[in-house]
Amino acid sequence: MRIYGPNGATPATSQPGARRPSSSTFSLPNLSEAAGSRPMAAPVGVASIDALLALQGVEDATERRKRAVKRGNEALDVLDELKLGLLSGSLTPATVQRLRVVAAGLKANSGDSGLDQVLAEIELRVEVELAKAGNS
Repeated sequence: MRIYGPNGATPATSQPGARRPSSSTFSLPNLSEAAGSRPMAAPVGVASIDALLALQGVEDATERRKRAVKRGNEALDVLDELKLGLLSGSLTPATVQRLRVVAAGLKANSGDSGLDQVLAEIELRVEVELAKAGNS
């Protein structure tokens, strides 16, 4: 990179009589001629926005696994609440309703066969408890 000017590697060649004549009026360049010389281009970025939205819809295996683990933990927590409610004699219909909601979330596939097997066992236990609570 070369630097031109008074402090640069090559001295600037300036001639004392090379000044532009100053005019007292200010004028803008003709914008219609400048705009007419260039063709208008379509805005770039619409395709990239579509690509970003499509990528947001794609989930990777780790996200599916995280959500499956979270659903399994929630199901186990509600089963613990059910157990405590049965032992204390204060089982509420809200706990049974939460168990139904959690059971519906356990049906999704996580992509990990070991985790899916554990979730299937949790789901079976939830269904058994729901069946017992429905007969009571």
